[in-house]
Amino acid sequence: MAHPNAPLNQVVQQYLDYLAYNKRYSPHTINAYARDMQRLIETLEDQGHRTWADAQADTIRDAMVTARKTHLAPKSIQRILSSWRSFFTYLLQQNLVKLNPVNGIRAPKSPRKLPNSLDPDQISQVLNATIASDDPMAMRDKAMLELTYSCGLRLAELASLNVFDIDLTDASLIVTGKGNKTRQLPIGRQAIVALKLWLQQRGQLKCYDANALFINHRGQRMGLRGIQMRMANMAAAHGQHIHPHMLRHSFASHLLQSSGDLRAVQELLGHSNISTTQVYTHLDYQHLAKVYDKAHPRAQEKTPLKEKPNHD
Repeated sequence: MAHPNAPLNQVVQQYLDYLAYNKRYSPHTINAYARDMQRLIETLEDQGHRTWADAQADTIRDAMVTARKTHLAPKSIQRILSSWRSFFTYLLQQNLVKLNPVNGIRAPKSPRKLPNSLDPDQISQVLNATIASDDPMAMRDKAMLELTYSCGLRLAELASLNVFDIDLTDASLIVTGKGNKTRQLPIGRQAIVALKLWLQQRGQLKCYDANALFINHRGQRMGLRGIQMRMANMAAAHGQHIHPHMLRHSFASHLLQSSGDLRAVQELLGHSNISTTQVYTHLDYQHLAKVYDKAHPRAQEKTPLKEKPNHD
């Protein structure tokens, strides 16, 4: 155990050894911690501190101000604060400090990135493509695409679907989402057609999982990675880039553009908090802005040059 007055570097090395030998962290993770600790050492030394007990909340806040001035990304600052907080927790356990100066200090929030989505024509280009009637896997892939876009499913929700979750007569399905919460969703007409064709083919295949709605060529339930790859390949064959989450985002934005009913979209997506769904209002605004710029006669007019003042 290091002495409370031990050099800063010595205590850090002890901590890194602890992470390597006790926590079994990977060399890559250890290197990341080492860089964060070096930044912390420089912060303390710049303020004339010689021991870790000298570090106070103001020390950490000043370091955050400096990080922002150097245009460090919010995610990087969040990671650094997390590293420092873990380090001071370790120092508390070793009785080298009496408080954790990082506690209570919040990192800047990362700007919320708007989800990527496709326009209806791009999706139709893939979904309306002719599928070979003698290729059951292609029929399965189309059914997965249609169902994901029709219901706005998460990838994990799609993969976990069972045959008995689908009610073709009622054109609905029961899906289990995050937090083990279930919700009932309507299924669109085209998705129903695709599902019926796939279920006919599925009944003729070897199946080692009687419940799984979507199975692979070995008769086992489709995995997450397998679904992603099959969707990507099908889309690429028609000049598009599609992944399950993009279909979910497209479902939400297209529905909101048509209905304007944020609450309904929230229920369909299975969001527990409407603030999560509100990101699609930004997508909706972007869509409206593009329509305005393209269609409104005043949006395209060039601003006339101001007349020069007459000083005569």
